[in-house]
Amino acid sequence: MISRPSRSSEPTVAEARAWADVLVRRRLLHAAVLAPTGQWLVQDRPDGPVRVLLGPADVVALAATIQHRTRTMRPEIR
Repeated sequence: MISRPSRSSEPTVAEARAWADVLVRRRLLHAAVLAPTGQWLVQDRPDGPVRVLLGPADVVALAATIQHRTRTMRPEIR
C-alpha cells in the first residue's frame, strides 16, 4: 500500500462541507448537516440514528473511512 504524507493543516469547514455534499449525493450518507455550534449531524439511513461529529476533522475522517470501506469491498477488476 502506498503511504500518504500527513496533513500539514486541519481540515476546514469548506472541505468538510464539500466531502459531506459528495457523500450525500453519492448516497453513502442519508444526511450531513452543519449545526450552528460547528458540530456536524450525520445520518447513514433515513430511519437510522443521528450521530454528532465534533468538527471538520471528524467529517473528513468519516469520508476517508467510507472511501476505504467502499474500495476494499469492491472486487478487483483486472
